[in-house]
Amino acid sequence: MPFITINEIIDIIIMTLFVGYIFSGYMSRYKPQTEDPLVSLQKQKSFMGVSVEDLKFTTLVTAPAIILHEFAHKLTAIAFGFQASFNAAYFWLILGVALKLFGASFFFFIPAYASILGNPPPLQSALIAVAGPLTNAVLWLLASQALKKQVFSKKYNAALYLTSKVNMFLFIFNMLPFFFFDGFKFFQGIFHAFF
Repeated sequence: MPFITINEIIDIIIMTLFVGYIFSGYMSRYKPQTEDPLVSLQKQKSFMGVSVEDLKFTTLVTAPAIILHEFAHKLTAIAFGFQASFNAAYFWLILGVALKLFGASFFFFIPAYASILGNPPPLQSALIAVAGPLTNAVLWLLASQALKKQVFSKKYNAALYLTSKVNMFLFIFNMLPFFFFDGFKFFQGIFHAFF
Protein backbone atom coordinates (compact mmCIF):
# COMPACT_ATOMS: atom_id res chain seq x y z
CA MET A 1 0.00 0.00 0.00
CA PRO A 2 1.44 3.43 -0.92
CA PHE A 3 2.25 5.97 1.79
CA ILE A 4 -0.47 8.29 0.47
CA THR A 5 -3.27 7.44 -1.92
CA ILE A 6 -5.03 9.54 -4.55
CA ASN A 7 -8.18 9.52 -2.38
CA GLU A 8 -6.18 10.89 0.54
CA ILE A 9 -4.70 13.65 -1.63
CA ILE A 10 -8.20 14.59 -2.82
CA ASP A 11 -9.48 14.59 0.78
CA ILE A 12 -6.55 16.76 1.91
CA ILE A 13 -7.21 19.31 -0.84
CA ILE A 14 -10.97 19.44 -0.18
CA MET A 15 -10.52 19.61 3.61
CA THR A 16 -7.91 22.36 3.22
CA LEU A 17 -10.18 24.50 1.06
CA PHE A 18 -13.16 24.01 3.36
CA VAL A 19 -11.18 24.79 6.52
CA GLY A 20 -9.59 27.85 4.92
CA TYR A 21 -13.02 29.14 3.94
CA ILE A 22 -14.69 28.32 7.28
CA PHE A 23 -12.08 30.14 9.36
CA SER A 24 -11.40 33.04 7.00
CA GLY A 25 -12.69 36.23 8.51
CA TYR A 26 -12.03 34.91 12.01
CA MET A 27 -8.26 35.12 11.57
CA SER A 28 -6.44 37.77 9.66
CA ARG A 29 -3.02 39.27 9.60
CA TYR A 30 -2.48 42.89 10.49
CA LYS A 31 -2.25 45.01 7.38
CA PRO A 32 -1.11 48.60 7.82
CA GLN A 33 -3.31 51.12 6.04
CA THR A 34 -1.19 52.48 3.20
CA GLU A 35 -3.90 53.62 0.84
CA ASP A 36 -7.48 54.73 0.68
CA PRO A 37 -9.66 51.92 2.15
CA LEU A 38 -12.12 52.11 -0.77
CA VAL A 39 -9.32 51.66 -3.31
CA SER A 40 -7.94 48.77 -1.26
CA LEU A 41 -11.39 47.13 -1.05
CA GLN A 42 -11.89 47.41 -4.81
CA LYS A 43 -8.54 45.70 -5.45
CA GLN A 44 -9.38 42.73 -3.24
CA LYS A 45 -10.37 39.61 -5.09
CA SER A 46 -12.98 37.56 -3.32
CA PHE A 47 -14.35 34.05 -3.36
CA MET A 48 -17.85 33.50 -1.94
CA GLY A 49 -17.63 36.77 -0.03
CA VAL A 50 -14.18 36.08 1.41
CA SER A 51 -11.01 37.87 0.42
CA VAL A 52 -8.64 35.56 -1.46
CA GLU A 53 -5.75 36.88 0.66
CA ASP A 54 -7.61 36.03 3.89
CA LEU A 55 -8.46 32.60 2.47
CA LYS A 56 -4.79 31.90 1.66
CA PHE A 57 -3.61 33.19 5.04
CA THR A 58 -6.20 31.22 7.03
CA THR A 59 -5.47 28.07 5.04
CA LEU A 60 -1.74 28.45 5.71
CA VAL A 61 -2.34 28.78 9.45
CA THR A 62 -5.00 26.09 10.02
CA ALA A 63 -4.62 23.29 7.46
CA PRO A 64 -1.08 22.11 8.36
CA ALA A 65 -2.11 21.72 12.02
CA ILE A 66 -4.98 19.42 11.06
CA ILE A 67 -3.16 17.49 8.32
CA LEU A 68 -0.05 16.84 10.43
CA HIS A 69 -2.22 15.88 13.44
CA GLU A 70 -4.08 13.22 11.43
CA PHE A 71 -0.94 11.98 9.68
CA ALA A 72 0.70 11.52 13.09
CA HIS A 73 -2.14 9.14 13.99
CA LYS A 74 -1.78 7.41 10.63
CA LEU A 75 2.01 7.01 10.78
CA THR A 76 1.93 5.74 14.36
CA ALA A 77 -0.71 3.16 13.44
CA ILE A 78 1.34 2.07 10.40
CA ALA A 79 4.45 1.80 12.61
CA PHE A 80 2.51 -0.71 14.75
CA GLY A 81 1.57 -2.71 11.65
CA PHE A 82 -1.97 -1.45 11.04
CA GLN A 83 -3.44 0.00 7.87
CA ALA A 84 -4.53 3.61 8.26
CA SER A 85 -5.75 6.43 6.06
CA PHE A 86 -6.47 10.16 6.16
CA ASN A 87 -10.12 11.07 5.55
CA ALA A 88 -11.95 14.37 5.19
CA ALA A 89 -15.06 14.48 7.40
CA TYR A 90 -17.47 15.72 4.74
CA PHE A 91 -20.55 15.96 6.96
CA TRP A 92 -18.68 18.09 9.49
CA LEU A 93 -17.09 20.26 6.78
CA ILE A 94 -20.50 20.99 5.26
CA LEU A 95 -21.85 21.74 8.75
CA GLY A 96 -18.94 24.14 9.32
CA VAL A 97 -19.70 25.99 6.06
CA ALA A 98 -23.40 26.16 6.93
CA LEU A 99 -22.64 27.59 10.37
CA LYS A 100 -20.30 30.17 8.82
CA LEU A 101 -22.95 31.19 6.27
CA PHE A 102 -25.50 31.59 9.09
CA GLY A 103 -23.05 33.85 10.93
CA ALA A 104 -22.28 31.62 13.92
CA SER A 105 -19.61 33.19 16.11
CA PHE A 106 -18.46 29.85 17.55
CA PHE A 107 -18.84 26.34 16.23
CA PHE A 108 -17.42 22.90 16.71
CA PHE A 109 -16.69 20.52 13.88
CA ILE A 110 -14.28 17.75 12.97
CA PRO A 111 -12.58 18.52 9.64
CA ALA A 112 -10.74 15.21 9.20
CA TYR A 113 -9.89 11.92 10.87
CA ALA A 114 -7.53 8.99 10.51
CA SER A 115 -9.24 5.64 10.11
CA ILE A 116 -7.34 2.64 11.40
CA LEU A 117 -8.12 -0.93 10.36
CA GLY A 118 -7.80 -3.43 13.17
CA ASN A 119 -8.00 -3.35 16.93
CA PRO A 120 -4.71 -2.19 18.49
CA PRO A 121 -3.86 -3.40 22.00
CA PRO A 122 -4.45 -0.78 24.71
CA LEU A 123 -0.90 0.65 24.89
CA GLN A 124 -0.61 0.92 21.12
CA SER A 125 -4.08 2.47 20.97
CA ALA A 126 -3.00 5.07 23.56
CA LEU A 127 0.15 5.91 21.58
CA ILE A 128 -1.77 6.20 18.31
CA ALA A 129 -4.30 8.51 20.02
CA VAL A 130 -1.69 10.78 21.62
CA ALA A 131 0.44 11.10 18.46
CA GLY A 132 -1.87 13.74 16.92
CA PRO A 133 -2.05 16.06 19.95
CA LEU A 134 1.69 15.68 20.57
CA THR A 135 2.31 16.84 17.01
CA ASN A 136 0.21 19.92 17.74
CA ALA A 137 2.17 20.49 20.97
CA VAL A 138 5.45 20.41 19.02
CA LEU A 139 4.09 22.82 16.37
CA TRP A 140 2.78 25.10 19.14
CA LEU A 141 6.18 25.21 20.85
CA LEU A 142 8.13 25.64 17.61
CA ALA A 143 5.93 28.52 16.43
CA SER A 144 6.06 30.16 19.88
CA GLN A 145 9.85 29.92 20.04
CA ALA A 146 10.30 31.14 16.45
CA LEU A 147 8.14 34.15 17.31
CA LYS A 148 9.87 34.80 20.63
CA LYS A 149 13.38 34.58 19.15
CA GLN A 150 12.40 36.43 15.95
CA VAL A 151 13.77 33.62 13.78
CA PHE A 152 11.85 34.88 10.74
CA SER A 153 11.14 38.29 9.28
CA LYS A 154 8.47 40.32 11.11
CA LYS A 155 6.10 39.88 8.18
CA TYR A 156 5.59 36.28 9.41
CA ASN A 157 4.72 37.27 12.99
CA ALA A 158 0.94 37.09 12.50
CA ALA A 159 1.19 33.64 10.90
CA LEU A 160 3.50 32.36 13.65
CA TYR A 161 1.29 33.80 16.38
CA LEU A 162 -1.88 32.22 14.96
CA THR A 163 -0.08 28.94 14.20
CA SER A 164 0.97 28.87 17.84
CA LYS A 165 -2.58 29.55 19.08
CA VAL A 166 -4.28 27.09 16.68
CA ASN A 167 -1.91 24.28 17.68
CA MET A 168 -2.19 25.13 21.38
CA PHE A 169 -5.97 24.92 21.08
CA LEU A 170 -5.84 21.63 19.16
CA PHE A 171 -3.44 20.10 21.70
CA ILE A 172 -5.49 21.11 24.76
CA PHE A 173 -8.87 20.40 23.17
CA ASN A 174 -7.87 16.98 21.85
CA MET A 175 -6.37 15.91 25.17
CA LEU A 176 -9.65 16.46 27.05
CA PRO A 177 -10.80 13.07 28.38
CA PHE A 178 -14.23 13.22 26.68
CA PHE A 179 -15.70 10.37 24.67
CA PHE A 180 -14.42 10.22 21.04
CA PHE A 181 -11.58 12.70 21.78
CA ASP A 182 -7.95 11.65 21.52
CA GLY A 183 -7.52 12.32 25.25
CA PHE A 184 -10.24 9.80 26.12
CA LYS A 185 -8.65 7.14 23.88
CA PHE A 186 -5.21 7.91 25.33
CA PHE A 187 -6.25 7.71 28.99
CA GLN A 188 -8.45 4.67 28.34
CA GLY A 189 -5.58 2.87 26.59
CA ILE A 190 -3.13 3.70 29.40
CA PHE A 191 -5.64 2.55 32.02
CA HIS A 192 -6.32 -0.77 30.27
CA ALA A 193 -2.63 -1.35 29.56
CA PHE A 194 -1.58 -1.05 33.19
CA PHE A 195 -4.66 -1.88 35.29
